[in-house]
Amino acid sequence: MSLAEVLAPLMRPAFTVGASPTSWAEVLGFVTGVLTVWLVVRQNVWNWPIGVANVILLGAVFLTIGLYADAALQVVYVVLGLYGWWQWLYGGTGRTPLPVRRTGRSEWAVLAGCGIALTAALTAVLATWTDSDVPFWDALTTALSLLATYGQSRKLVESWWLWIAADVIYIPLYLYKGLYLTSPLYVIFLVLCVAGLRAWSADLAAHPAPAPAAPPDERVAPR
Repeated sequence: MSLAEVLAPLMRPAFTVGASPTSWAEVLGFVTGVLTVWLVVRQNVWNWPIGVANVILLGAVFLTIGLYADAALQVVYVVLGLYGWWQWLYGGTGRTPLPVRRTGRSEWAVLAGCGIALTAALTAVLATWTDSDVPFWDALTTALSLLATYGQSRKLVESWWLWIAADVIYIPLYLYKGLYLTSPLYVIFLVLCVAGLRAWSADLAAHPAPAPAAPPDERVAPR
């Protein structure tokens, strides 16, 4: 059985907006997407398995409309979803639940470097080997989404800023590609991201992450 035959039931129109049909995969992606982000805002670990279902659905949609980087991104999301699920449960000190914390300077440097390199590489690949008519924007949103998901898996409060930047681009991009249900979904995501930023920042202020212990040779010896 071919991939097209497997995806066929999900790609059937659920309803039509103007001349553009909206598939069942897009409808289910809408529902699971909103639920996933709402659970992330509340730091509920069940966001991860529901998020995995969401990215599989959206990956099918993106594959059919030529957003190839976004479609491939969903495979990486599944891996990051499983990683984030484990981290939120056992990533804290002594395999305790992971607390919210800020992104360190060295982490920012690594994330920025990876983001620039990934955007450049994906843009070149999409422009050269696919029929994508939005290679740069597809690549940029892919890079931002990957960095944001990694930050979310580590409960880095600044990951919300990365999601906000990605959503601001996704909203007009999906309208341009005719995804008239997915584009409003990302408006909802944008609102939820702002709420998530406020909620995680408040949690961090109420429960500041402990400072790392000093190396043994820098500790003050007992008198």
